[in-house]
Amino acid sequence: MDRPPVSSQVPVEAVEVAAYRIPTDAPEADGTFAWDATTLVVAHVRAGGEVGLGYTYATKAAATLVEDVLGPALISGDALATPHLWRAMLDQVRNLGRPGVASCAISALDVALWDLKARLLGLPLAALFGGGAREVEIYGSGGFTSYEDGRLAEQLSRWVRDLGCAEVKMKIGETPQRDLARVAAASEAVDGARLMVDANGAYGPKQALGLGTRLAELGVTWFEEPVSSDDLAGLSLVRERLPAPIEVAAGEYAYDPFHAARMVGAGAVDVLQLDATRCCGYTGFMKGAAVAEAHHVDVSAHTAPALHLPVCAALASMRHIEWFHDHARIEAMLFEGAPRPRRGVIAPDLSRTGHGLVFKHADAARFAL
Repeated sequence: MDRPPVSSQVPVEAVEVAAYRIPTDAPEADGTFAWDATTLVVAHVRAGGEVGLGYTYATKAAATLVEDVLGPALISGDALATPHLWRAMLDQVRNLGRPGVASCAISALDVALWDLKARLLGLPLAALFGGGAREVEIYGSGGFTSYEDGRLAEQLSRWVRDLGCAEVKMKIGETPQRDLARVAAASEAVDGARLMVDANGAYGPKQALGLGTRLAELGVTWFEEPVSSDDLAGLSLVRERLPAPIEVAAGEYAYDPFHAARMVGAGAVDVLQLDATRCCGYTGFMKGAAVAEAHHVDVSAHTAPALHLPVCAALASMRHIEWFHDHARIEAMLFEGAPRPRRGVIAPDLSRTGHGLVFKHADAARFAL
C-alpha cells in the first residue's frame, strides 16, 4: 500500500477515554479476593489522520485521570516520540503517586501511542518492535477458587484439548487441605499438561514452603505469588527453598519497571511476570523485560493476551502469555482482530497495521459506565 511520507513530527490532536463494566460469566475468586465484573478502560489517541488504541483493566478512576491529567499533557506532543511522551506522563503524576491507578492510566495511553506510531508508519506493531510473525506460547489460566471441582476440571482440560496448551494454571489460597484436594483433581484432569498454581499472596513464607513440598509431589511446576509480592524477602526465601522443579513467579503488581528491577535484583523470582496494562504500558514492559534479561530471568506476560502479543513476539527472554479466562473472553467479545490460539500458540497478524485491534464501540455500549 502506497503511503505519503510521515513528517518528522506528528502532533497529537485528541485523546478520548471511556470505561466499561463487563460482568463475569460466573462468580470468580482467588486466594485473597472475589469479583463478579471486570472494568475495562479504553483510550484512543488521534494524530496525523490515524487513531491509536490502548486499554487497561483497572477502575473508572483511571479514565478520570486520563481525561483530567494525562490526556491534556499529550496534546501537541510528537506522536512519533513515544519515549518522551511516556516520561512526560510519569512527570504528570509525580505528586499524585504513580503506582496503582496512575500507572494503569499511563499504560492505556502508552499502548495507544505505540499503536498510533505503528499506524502512522504503516507497520504492524510486531514488526516495529522487531518480532515479526513470531509465534508466542500461551497457557490457559482461570481455575478460580469459586469453581466446583467439576467446572475446574472441565475448564483446564478444555484448554489442553481445544487450545493445545502445554501448561494450565489454577487459583489456590483458601486453605492448604482444600487447595491440595483441588490440585490433585486438576492434575488428573489435565492429562500430562504441566500444572501451575497461583496463590495471589495468600500465604506466609513458612506456610508456602510446607504447601510447596506437597504441590511438587502432585506435579506442580509453577508457584505464583506464594506470598505477597510486596514481601521480597519472603519471596526470596520461598524461591530458594522450594523443591525442584517448582519455579516461583511474581510481578503482576509491579506498576513500573523500577519495581520489577527491585524484584529481580532481590532474587525473588525464577520468572518475572509483567503486565503492560499496569506497568506503564509497552514502554514499561520493555524496560522491565530488559532488566530481567540482564539477570538471566525469563519473562511471562500477565493476562490481556491480545494486547501483549506484539511486544512479546519481539522479546528473546519471553516464555509465554497468560490466556486468562476473563480477558480472553472480553477481548474476543469487544475487539476486532483478537488472536485465536492454534496448537498452544498465538501469532501477530502482519496484514494489519498497529497491534491490529479495533474496539467494537457498538458492542461495548451496553457495558458503558
